[in-house]
Amino acid sequence: MARMIAAPLSQALGQPVIVENIGGAGGVIGTQRALQAAADGYTLIQTGVGQNAVAHGLNPKLPYDSMKDFVHLTQVHSGPNILVVHPDQPFKTFQELVAYIKQNPGKLSYGYTHAASGHMAMELLKQVGGDKGQPLFIVGIPYRGGGPMMQDMLGGQIPMMFINQDVALAHVKAGKLRPLAVTSQARNPLYPDVPTIAETGVQGYEALSWSGMSVKAGTPQPIVDKLEAALKKIMASPEIVQRMEGVGFVVPAQGSKPYTGFVQGEITKWARVIQTAGIQPQ
Repeated sequence: MARMIAAPLSQALGQPVIVENIGGAGGVIGTQRALQAAADGYTLIQTGVGQNAVAHGLNPKLPYDSMKDFVHLTQVHSGPNILVVHPDQPFKTFQELVAYIKQNPGKLSYGYTHAASGHMAMELLKQVGGDKGQPLFIVGIPYRGGGPMMQDMLGGQIPMMFINQDVALAHVKAGKLRPLAVTSQARNPLYPDVPTIAETGVQGYEALSWSGMSVKAGTPQPIVDKLEAALKKIMASPEIVQRMEGVGFVVPAQGSKPYTGFVQGEITKWARVIQTAGIQPQ
C-alpha cells in the first residue's frame, strides 16, 4: 500500500518518496524507529491494525501511544480476511463448519500468525460464534509467517485459516482453497457468492485488515494539512480506486478525522478480544 501511493505522492509534493521496509514485532519496531525521526513531515509512518491496534492489547508497555504520538492523516485501505478450508475437508458452508466445531470441540485446528488480522478474526469468531456464551473450541497452530502457513494449508497439513482476501484469490480460483465466509460487513466483490460471517447469523461480526498514513505528533499544522490534502486527492484518483477495488480492497472514508476515530475504535475492540482470549505477547 505504501508503494502504491509513493509515486503519486512524490509528484504531488515535488519530493522523492522512498519506502523503507522495517520488519519485526508485527510492525512495532519500524513504527518505533519512525517516531525517532524529527516531527517535520519528512517521515511518514504507515500505521496499521497490527502495530497500532492489536499491539496495544498485547503489550501494556508498548513504547508508543497510537492516539497521542501520531497525527493520523488518512486511511489507505480496508479489506476483509476470508475463511478458507482445504478442499479435502468436508465443509461446504460456514454453517457446516461451525456445526462440526460445536459437536466436536477441540478436534479441529487452524493456522495463524501471532497478532495478525487473521489471528484476531479467529479469536473473535471463537468468542461470538458459539451458543449461549460458550466459545467455539478450536485448536490454534502458530506460524512465524504467512508463507509457511500457506504452504501447510495448500498441502493439507492444516484444515483451515483466515487470510487476506487478495492473498487467497489465486488459490481459490485454482481450486486449491475453498472459501466459506468473509469477515467484512458487506460481501467482497472478488467473492460475490461467499457470504459474510454476519450474514450467517453471527450478529455484528467484522474483522478487517487496514492501514493508513500518519506522521509524528508535533508536526507543524501547515505541513499536516498539506500532506493530508495530497493523500486525499491521491486516494480519490480513478487509478488508485481501480487498482484497490481490482484486488478486493475498499477505499475508506478519507481524511484525518475519520481515520483517527477509526483507529481509536480498533484499539478498543481488539484490546477487548485479546483480554477475553487471554492472549499473551510472544
